[in-house]
Amino acid sequence: MFKKEKLFPNKRVTIMGLGLNGGGVGVAKFFCEQGAEVLVTDLKTRKQLEKSLKKLRRFKIRYTLGEHKEEDFINTDLLIKNPAVPPTSRYLEVARQNNVPIETDINLFFKLCKAPIIGVTGTKGKSTTATIIYEILRRKNRNVILAGNIGVSPLEFLGKINNWTRVILELSSFELDDITKSPQIAVVTAIYPDHLDRYDSYEKYIESKKLIFKYQNPNDYLVLNYENPQTRDLARSAQSKVYFFSNEFHLRRVGDRCGCFIEDGRVLFGAEIDPIFNMKDFKLFGTNNVLNLMAAVTVAKVLNVPNNIIRKAVIKFGGIVNRQQLIAQKRGVRYVNDTTATMPDAVIHALRTMKEEFPQAGIILIAGGQDKKLEYKDLVSEIVAKVKKIILLPGTASEKMRKELAVIKSTIEIIPVESMQEAVKAASVQAHNGDIVLLSPAAASFNIFKNEFDRGDQFIQVVRRLKQ
Repeated sequence: MFKKEKLFPNKRVTIMGLGLNGGGVGVAKFFCEQGAEVLVTDLKTRKQLEKSLKKLRRFKIRYTLGEHKEEDFINTDLLIKNPAVPPTSRYLEVARQNNVPIETDINLFFKLCKAPIIGVTGTKGKSTTATIIYEILRRKNRNVILAGNIGVSPLEFLGKINNWTRVILELSSFELDDITKSPQIAVVTAIYPDHLDRYDSYEKYIESKKLIFKYQNPNDYLVLNYENPQTRDLARSAQSKVYFFSNEFHLRRVGDRCGCFIEDGRVLFGAEIDPIFNMKDFKLFGTNNVLNLMAAVTVAKVLNVPNNIIRKAVIKFGGIVNRQQLIAQKRGVRYVNDTTATMPDAVIHALRTMKEEFPQAGIILIAGGQDKKLEYKDLVSEIVAKVKKIILLPGTASEKMRKELAVIKSTIEIIPVESMQEAVKAASVQAHNGDIVLLSPAAASFNIFKNEFDRGDQFIQVVRRLKQ
């Protein structure tokens, strides 16, 4: 506990990147409460950051907004950088040249946290998996914390943590890039090409994900997706105890590394004979969600959570926002928000999930945005096979999709729009009873939205204003 003694008394701390999702706000609060002299610098303007700044009104903080100033990276004792800041930033170099220590909130938390940590990463599925783990564990232990890439800095909770606390961190590749310790239980859901605008190659991106278990020891645990070749291959590099999870019963053949799997609709763990629960108890649909569930339950079994507690949590779990989230059904049309699908593979999985659950439905896809140097050929083939019409938001990724469709001489109708309001209105006009309007962009959002969550929020707001 850190209530009596301040951790950073009178230390000058520069926080680089306040952001809009809440993580930067938590970092600023923590350092103020720990006695530091805090300066926040962000390239966004005061107006753009208004929502975040309101949450910090009661704290004494200096701000440099709409720009960065070199002196803020020199006249300081510690620099905390937002994970989204690229390592090539010239301001980071200024700090290095002046021997200013550079940290992230995640790495600092790893250093200060006394409780064991469960870390979850993956290109897709990490939020759902981390949340299911949280829902299971909090039924056994009230002192459970969920933080990290979900927009909550774990530093906010540091003073509430003791040796019996369970800490679950959702970790992006950007957050992993700076860690020097690994969680005691590491989970990798699945890996697909992503963020190639930041990493030189897909291999470099995979190396970033491997950091989640790089510093583990033989007493730690690594939980891997057996059905994803990239994650299955990670076991070769592990020094810890490996457990695989799968949606298939063939997993038994991996012997003592067998985690959770499904046989005849029953979820089993390792060599255990008694089922944990039946899949009919799980409300979500789609292969990815099933695999996320298997990952979470594997962690619960490793921690010796009783089957009846796991089952109760699974029955109650109804999914999380922004991930294949059913927003409304109006005039027989389902509107689904999948705004966090920011890469082609995620949209491919979303389309397959929709067709798997609703085979007769026509799909009107709202997609597009800014490119992250990703390939769209496979996605376009999936679109041609499964999509009725495509509505494209503005952006460089949209142009790449349009060109790929032209290459294969697709006759699918493309409807260009300039805003989410236009997109939803066009989709509602085109959709008929039984159809699905799916927001699943396969691209970044920063050209016309604040971020992917703002994109999802706008979709929800416009959909809810549609007439029944």
